[in-house]
Amino acid sequence: MMLVSRHNSILDIARETGKVEVDELATRFSVSPQTIRKDLKELSDQGLLTRVHGGALLAFGVENLGYSARKDLAGKEKEAIGQAAADLIPDRASLFVNIGTTTEAVARALIQRTGLMIITNNLNVASTLRPFSENEVIISGGLVRATDGGIVGEAAADFIRQFKVDYAVIGVSALDRDGALLDYDYREVRVAQAIIENARHVILVADQTKFERSAPVRIGHIAQVDTFVTDTLVSQDYRQLLADNEVRLVEVAGKSQQDASGGSKSPTEA
Repeated sequence: MMLVSRHNSILDIARETGKVEVDELATRFSVSPQTIRKDLKELSDQGLLTRVHGGALLAFGVENLGYSARKDLAGKEKEAIGQAAADLIPDRASLFVNIGTTTEAVARALIQRTGLMIITNNLNVASTLRPFSENEVIISGGLVRATDGGIVGEAAADFIRQFKVDYAVIGVSALDRDGALLDYDYREVRVAQAIIENARHVILVADQTKFERSAPVRIGHIAQVDTFVTDTLVSQDYRQLLADNEVRLVEVAGKSQQDASGGSKSPTEA
């Protein structure tokens, strides 16, 4: 009975935060790390958690994690990614920013910039940038998703297609090893596809937890991205995939910036 109770508690923590770690759980429940690893294996075998190095993630299938949990998951990494992505965008540029907690981190890093035209389908991005008159913020029409303030659907996609901008900053729910960019909501995907198609330079922002997740709806492929900003890229196969598709890689964890293709395209070249 005690084991079942601990399993339920572990799942409750995972639902709140998106991720659980072995050492933290061992301390919390006053048991050994080996006991926690066994718990996580059992929960993983039941399809309730997905094992990762040092812990586990809440299993994702057709439904995304709640907004608050997504925002907290890899929070420090997202802030660093956001700053690095913002550093790639010059003043007086035009850009799209789509839905996502990592793209919201980019918006926070753009607050002190000047002369930007920012078009977004994310109410949180618009709210973050609105008080700063140095930049122009344009928000799409469409259905507002109550869970996270995202604006989705065909009306939003049609609005995006009116523009051709210098940059697009996009986030995704999951990254597949074959290069597919994935999400949960097909209505959001239609808008993301319009954003990619109407930007001269596409910047993908995603932390490493996106490789540990799955989602059912395909946005596109990494080949459609010009620059990928992440915390650290563990997979050498994915690193080669970026090089093969001439995608520039920026890793913020090691404070390194490298061009996986041997030369990235500028917005005017894209």
